[in-house]
Amino acid sequence: MTILVLGGAGYIGSHTVYELIDNGEEIAVVDNLQTGHEEAIHPKARFYKGDIRDNNFLDEVFKKEKIDAVIHFAACSIVAESMNNPLKYYDNNICGTKILLESMIANGVDKIVFSSTAAVYGEPERIPIIETDRTEPANTYGETKLSMEKMFKWVEKAHNIRFVSLRYFNACGAHVSGKIGEDHSPETHLIPLILQVPNGKRKFISIFGDDYDTKDGTCIRDYIHVTDLARAHILAVKYLQNSGQSDIFNLGNGVGFTVKEVIDTARKVTGHTIPSHISPKRAGDPAKLIASSEKARQILGWKPQHDSLEEIISSAWMWHKNYPDGFKKST
Repeated sequence: MTILVLGGAGYIGSHTVYELIDNGEEIAVVDNLQTGHEEAIHPKARFYKGDIRDNNFLDEVFKKEKIDAVIHFAACSIVAESMNNPLKYYDNNICGTKILLESMIANGVDKIVFSSTAAVYGEPERIPIIETDRTEPANTYGETKLSMEKMFKWVEKAHNIRFVSLRYFNACGAHVSGKIGEDHSPETHLIPLILQVPNGKRKFISIFGDDYDTKDGTCIRDYIHVTDLARAHILAVKYLQNSGQSDIFNLGNGVGFTVKEVIDTARKVTGHTIPSHISPKRAGDPAKLIASSEKARQILGWKPQHDSLEEIISSAWMWHKNYPDGFKKST
């Protein structure tokens, strides 16, 4: 049986495909390469270039492959863009998921693992965040992901499609082999932005606000290695294959680091001074976002294996140093 990975040419999707293939799974990848990279797809995966909003294309993939379960990463995910162009996010994320579910129903596929986000919570009520906390997204991106979760809930009631939704926090790091890593355009994530400084791509890193109610005044986030995220998706598929019921899980290390701590660790890893400048706060940036992953540990048996910030940044630096232009490498 084959596992279908939608968005398998993207950052987290490609790392999950590598882990799945290392586990001996048969993998088919669907990606429209809008933000993904064909070079990131594992050579042993069968690749179908196309859009999940194209129901004829999806039906052809389902008919050609004997699909047992779906892992769904295919979504637009830039917060600022989602606020400037909300209809793009409703079209791609929600309409795409609707068409995907129609294809799953038509082809008798009844298991899906969904890549969700901590953005569904908005400003947290408490730290650490647990799965039953209030969900009030502060941006269109988070709103569409929450709507997708609700779509799965109601489709299960009507069509018995079981789902696991994984709400993860700050994905970071790169594959231990150094073959694949994080390559977004534009880049919005803190660690790759910091590493652009020692790579000569920018002169300094901006710190957005230094007067938050934290130990050094900068925002605290929960950083989770991309390979640990990939392993969680594999455990979620196995959970569904073993008749597990639909559920939602947070994924994080349960430990927060400030922006200044991340920059200091990057200085240590790279040996570069990495100048920083204080800039005005950004609207909607919570002071602290830290996950409780206790539920995932208990039910899925998941535990982060790469939770050292130095290890996370070292793996990212190996990728960015060797591929300063991302997959458009010159070496």
